[in-house]
Amino acid sequence: MKKRKLGRTGFEVGEVGHGLWGMGSWSDANDNSSRAALRLSIEAGCTFFDSAFQYGNGRSDGLIGEIAKEYPGYSLVLASKIPPANNKWPSSPGTPLNAVFPRAHVLEYAEKVRRAFDRSIDLLQFHLWEDEWAQEAEWQDTVAELKATGVIKAFGLSLNRWQPENGIAAIETGLIESVQVVYNIFDQAPQDRLFPVCRSHGVGVIARVPLDEGSLTGKMTIDTRFPANDWRAGYFNPKNLADTLARVEELKKLLPAGMSLSEMALRFILSEPAVSTLIVGMRTSDHVHANLAASDKGVLPAELVAKLRAYRWDRRPLPRSR
Repeated sequence: MKKRKLGRTGFEVGEVGHGLWGMGSWSDANDNSSRAALRLSIEAGCTFFDSAFQYGNGRSDGLIGEIAKEYPGYSLVLASKIPPANNKWPSSPGTPLNAVFPRAHVLEYAEKVRRAFDRSIDLLQFHLWEDEWAQEAEWQDTVAELKATGVIKAFGLSLNRWQPENGIAAIETGLIESVQVVYNIFDQAPQDRLFPVCRSHGVGVIARVPLDEGSLTGKMTIDTRFPANDWRAGYFNPKNLADTLARVEELKKLLPAGMSLSEMALRFILSEPAVSTLIVGMRTSDHVHANLAASDKGVLPAELVAKLRAYRWDRRPLPRSR
């Protein structure tokens, strides 16, 4: 696995990271399968693991904390996120910071994550963000306290879906060390303003949703359905599913011989130098082997990247998109 610097955090992380959302919150999550996938991922060279307390009310934090202890000689970087105190997704302009990330709430959940990891948190992130909070002392002082007490080593933001510029003011405070943003073949907007700002401030970029929640695996069909209690049932509502699959079919026409759609999608992201790592859900051994191999295969040819730029899709946010 090739490695890249995670901004100025001092961490070097594998180009392909392991996202734990599906292990904690998705309807078909299975802890034993998750443990096996995490072990295989570590042994195959993955070093960056992205969790959140919201993923199963601490379930995924506990899983990676448990497994990481089995590998004391490995340089694993464990990341998690603080949920909003008002439990509203995504954040909304005009909502005061102290309704979302008050000091006591942040300290409480940071301690919950630290206990689950049973170690200092390498990277703690707010799970959503509004740039109107950027200059407020409460979050700045709270983050400084968490670092001073050794609870966390670095701090970052997970930016709202399809709002990559809603984080630039925070970056410009100099207090943000990483941002997590939706970036894939369809969602290319972070290239416009966010990535240049990250480069100039030494901020690491964690690309999330690299496979568009599954559509860029090429395996979904018009008949794909999810259980009512699975958030994907809303994301891939009939209209969004049909619109998405039409674009996926066009993408398949660009596939080089022997390359899968998911491989092309991951390598497209790795072809962007601003990206420090991408995080992809991997709950089976097949997922681990296929996704981690993208790093070994390297960036895409420049001419293919240029063709894929034309598939940018600037979507409008949906309710509860994050």
